[in-house]
Amino acid sequence: MNINELNDSPSKMHDIISANVKRVRKEKKVSQLDLAHEMGLVGNGYITKAENRRLNHHFSIEHIVKISKILDVDIEEFFQGI
Repeated sequence: MNINELNDSPSKMHDIISANVKRVRKEKKVSQLDLAHEMGLVGNGYITKAENRRLNHHFSIEHIVKISKILDVDIEEFFQGI
């Protein structure tokens, strides 16, 4: 792996995780607002930004753990494709 691939790796990983969270959330028919409330957030703004990677927002490990429990899915599901 060269330095450019290493530098791009976290961003690509965040892209894949965000896409997987969005896919699973939709499969489970859970709205962004409902997911946000279950996570203890006031609104769905952060979920929207993280799912769409707007302004380089991404889910933290804490978020991923909470989301896997809320959506009742193995956490490994979010890392498929990495």
